[in-house]
Amino acid sequence: MIQPLFILLQAGQDYAYRYDTATTGMVGLIVVIGIVGYIVQARLQSVFKKYSKVRFPGGLTGAQVAEKMLRDNHIHNVTVTHVKGHLTDHFDPRTMTVNLSDSVYSSDSVAAAAVAAHECGHAVQHAREYGPLKLRSQLVPAVQFASTAATWVIIAGLALLAATQNETLCWIGVGMIALSALFSIVTLPVEYNASARALEWLQASRTMEGAQLAQAKEALSWAARTYLVAALSAVASVLYYVFLILGRRD
Repeated sequence: MIQPLFILLQAGQDYAYRYDTATTGMVGLIVVIGIVGYIVQARLQSVFKKYSKVRFPGGLTGAQVAEKMLRDNHIHNVTVTHVKGHLTDHFDPRTMTVNLSDSVYSSDSVAAAAVAAHECGHAVQHAREYGPLKLRSQLVPAVQFASTAATWVIIAGLALLAATQNETLCWIGVGMIALSALFSIVTLPVEYNASARALEWLQASRTMEGAQLAQAKEALSWAARTYLVAALSAVASVLYYVFLILGRRD
């Protein structure tokens, strides 16, 4: 009886060790992704700053580029407006506005034109009822709640798990974090497609050509990579909490 018991105890220790190692590995992965995210964000800022100094050949401001792209796509119910901040540009389907930041709205640079066209790409998606954009919009209310409550639910769940071995609340918290991760994943095709629509229009309308078009493509590519890093970070966070809960089980 002693030998089988020893084997079971050893197996339990190995099992727990594997989860501890996996959890530590996930922490390391999250740190690495965080570092990569910082590098990508810094590179985006550098590229945007560089091409903010390159004057747009047509002399159009970001706001004028946005208005032209909307007209060319027969979208007349969207207004181009100005918002405070740096790279706070976004399309808001609730108010039907393309909101351009201080560094884009009045600037006649290549970077400003690229960003303005990208945001109008979202307006075109909305007008064409692009599936991933519709899904992302539907997820927003649930994600807003989940992102606020998830951490507290998991903390309460871990306390309950330690006291009663009941994992239910923990998994509810993980589900909330997973919802945020799903939102980040769904955001990827939305952002990449908006950039693709922007570049296609810039080229087809001859608003940009040659070197300037290549510069706009580079700026939008680095912007898209920030969303890719965010999605990887969200998935890694889900896996971390999964391993953490499984490890506490033992």
